Amino acid sequence: MSDPSQHTAELKRPELVYFPLGNNVTAFSTTRHGGVSKGTYAEFNINAFCGDSPADIVSNRDLLCHELSIKASQLLIPHQVHSTECRRIEAGFFNRPEDERTALLEGVDALITDYRGICIGVSTADCIPILLYDPSHHAAAAIHAGWRGTLQRIAGLTVKAMELQFDTNPQTLKAVIGPGISMEAFEVGDEVYQLFSEHHFDMPSISRRYPVLHPRDDEQQQKWHIDLKGCNRLQLLEEGMATQNILDTQICTYSHPADFFSARRLGISSGRIYTGIICR
Repeated sequence: MSDPSQHTAELKRPELVYFPLGNNVTAFSTTRHGGVSKGTYAEFNINAFCGDSPADIVSNRDLLCHELSIKASQLLIPHQVHSTECRRIEAGFFNRPEDERTALLEGVDALITDYRGICIGVSTADCIPILLYDPSHHAAAAIHAGWRGTLQRIAGLTVKAMELQFDTNPQTLKAVIGPGISMEAFEVGDEVYQLFSEHHFDMPSISRRYPVLHPRDDEQQQKWHIDLKGCNRLQLLEEGMATQNILDTQICTYSHPADFFSARRLGISSGRIYTGIICR
């Protein structure tokens, strides 16, 4: 008698975008295709914090685990809160009761690990997902960088955490900047622009004024736009990473809402991309 979950996996297969980060490494972002979610969550959402059907989330997680050849317990999805909290995942994590594992992933916006066979990742829908891989120590990181996390330099702080925990050399570290909103689409108020300026970002290189995306009464005013991907790339370079080791996917979620979730397009009650990495 056939396994029903195996049959389901054959009927629905999540469409992933894979990134070349190294040997025995699986790095990827999910798309909207290949799952069972509906409406603004269609089709493929595994995030339980955005209002999707719990049953559909479980089905989609099973589909992803089947695709990645891992167990459900090996798929880690933190509850992000736009903080700079970075959690290291070690072997002992999996010996804890489920409620303790859940608590350890609460309020966390970056995960690091050198434990093999598990998938660490972050959820985004316009925010910037970043994956790091240290080939010398076979260690990895997954970072959620919204504008608040970017402002607090979460990418740079995570590189520092890998240096401390794994003796990572930033010069050999590799990075992927995954699907996220582009500068052309990320319109911000003057107060957000001012915050970045006050935090000593290089404003001429990471900001520009564009005509208002959705003007009212045909008003022709301009507003500031921030390059979140560029901000995070600069942070990685400031920590000593080599330019050639940083891959920017150049995928704008706002411009491709049919393939990637965009909260600015669909509203916050919609699905999330999952960007993950497995060191095998």
